[in-house]
Amino acid sequence: MNPFPLVLITRPAHQAESLAEMLRARGFRPVLFPTIAIRPIVPNMALDDALRRLPAYDWVILTSVNGVRFVWERAEALGAAEALRRARVAAIGPKTAEALRRRGVEPAFVPPEYVAEAILPGLGEVRGKRILLLRALQARPALAEMIAARGGEAHEVPVYDTVPAEPDPAGLAALRRGVDFITFTSPSTVRNFVTLTREAGLNPLALPRSPQVVCIGPITAQAARGLGFTVAAVAYPYTAEGLVEAIVSQTTENTDEHRRHRTF
Repeated sequence: MNPFPLVLITRPAHQAESLAEMLRARGFRPVLFPTIAIRPIVPNMALDDALRRLPAYDWVILTSVNGVRFVWERAEALGAAEALRRARVAAIGPKTAEALRRRGVEPAFVPPEYVAEAILPGLGEVRGKRILLLRALQARPALAEMIAARGGEAHEVPVYDTVPAEPDPAGLAALRRGVDFITFTSPSTVRNFVTLTREAGLNPLALPRSPQVVCIGPITAQAARGLGFTVAAVAYPYTAEGLVEAIVSQTTENTDEHRRHRTF
């Protein structure tokens, strides 16, 4: 293993630098290779209508920092920010909760596991309740289906879309030379990584130096395995900090394994 391992970051450009800083602090060399870009859905009459009628919902669920950012921008524009502060809000993940708190919204519930399915127990009895899900256009339907199965009314409103990013020449050059780790932070980062590398004439499953794949959570890992990747590690907790710790652990294991081979 390289004494200063190269770690490819595939998350959107505006979210990559904080992860890169954490990696540098632990002795890694980050390589930025955004595979997706985040775009708000504009115009979004469904979102505007939902924000104007926030008191009609028993719960409002936000699933990501990106969702918080775009929802808050529209809430402020529509004069609905105070109504959002008064709403009963559930947030998936500590980063989403933190983004809400910075805007004066205190989440009523944050599940201990940062996946959509884990939020349902914290909502209590949902039969007859109206629940607003503010999420990505490509979000999995699992949570809405579970709410409906228990007699609740799930109103799904897409807030933003993920679109393929333009391939970064420096990132492609690093991939051709070889990196030590590839990080995936969502299923869309996996899918678009495969598309971008294939379009560049690379085999994403047989890259130089056989980089190890590390995923931010089980849903992302499932998507990676479904596309043929071997996942070396999954972060826990499912955060950027957890992702860095997973890479550190893998590096330690690789170093120990190398020393054992040298010993024998």
